[in-house]
Amino acid sequence: MSDRRPRAAWRRHPEPQSEPASEPRATDRPSVVQASLYRDGRRVSSPATLADTFRQLREHPDGMAWIGLQRPTEAELHSLAAEFDLHELAVEDALEAHQRPKLERYGDTLFVVLRAARYLDAQEEVEFGELHIFVGPDFLITVRHGAAPDLSTVRRRMEEDPDLLALGPEAVLYAILDAVVDGYAPVVAGVQNDIDEIETEVFGGDPAVSRRIYELSREMVEFQRATRPLVGMLHGLMAGFAKYGTDEELQRYLRDVADHVTHTSERVDGFRQALTDILTVNATLVTQQQNAEMRALAEAGFEQNEEIKKISSWAAILFAPTLVGTIYGMNFDHMPELHWAGGYPFAVLLMAVVCVSLYVVFKKKDWL
Repeated sequence: MSDRRPRAAWRRHPEPQSEPASEPRATDRPSVVQASLYRDGRRVSSPATLADTFRQLREHPDGMAWIGLQRPTEAELHSLAAEFDLHELAVEDALEAHQRPKLERYGDTLFVVLRAARYLDAQEEVEFGELHIFVGPDFLITVRHGAAPDLSTVRRRMEEDPDLLALGPEAVLYAILDAVVDGYAPVVAGVQNDIDEIETEVFGGDPAVSRRIYELSREMVEFQRATRPLVGMLHGLMAGFAKYGTDEELQRYLRDVADHVTHTSERVDGFRQALTDILTVNATLVTQQQNAEMRALAEAGFEQNEEIKKISSWAAILFAPTLVGTIYGMNFDHMPELHWAGGYPFAVLLMAVVCVSLYVVFKKKDWL
């Protein structure tokens, strides 16, 4: 959970009940989440179509349009580009998605790309979403690619604080930035818990932990790409706000968001280093385990060798008398020493000498 203090009046309102990630649709086009017109911090209308939004904004030049889109079609974005004079490069980025966080200024329009994140408890993984924001003098357009962040919550909170919403599109941009950064806190907590579990698994000898370390490391690379550029972006945004005379209170809020982004980025860097160290330790432990297994196999092989030597030695010793007995047991009439009176003692003595000789030889070779 986020440990930050309340930093604006709208943060002091009770937390709204959780609702689905997408807002009620205001048109029959599935990509348009909601289009609203505000004046003095209060909603004055919710046009049914983009054309109605354009028309009403022209009729009330002192108002502000807030248009939310999710995966819009090319025709819708080109319609917005023609109406609000959006730069073609920014429109192309918003259509293609898969952009890194960045901040670009095209004349009076600010184009911001953010990477939101949320932690999925069931899968124990981090899911990333992409958000493109066009901020002009009297409009703000959000283009979402993914489930996060939940901009309906941001809209409700801003509408509950008309004074903050009356500050214009910059205030809405601040609120969105704050929501994205707040969304990083549960991710950080979830990843910290995963790393604690991984450390336990590593020292517990779990063979599947290497894959989990690798997958979490990849997520941290993605998380790092989402958070690290935000630090420079927010400092650039603060410099621009000061240059264009943005409300001083809003600048203070933005500085607070920048502090928390810096803290989150440092935590993510720490996670990557920790995972690298854990992977090294795991590789060392696996190598040690493999060496122990190889040593055990070698010792078992050595012991087996010794047993084979003993068996072979005794087999050779027993083979000698068997050979002599076999030769003299053949039924031939004409064999040397067959009718000799000392033949039997000689054969026995020969078998004994051969057996003793073999025993002495094998003993010297340490086979017995």
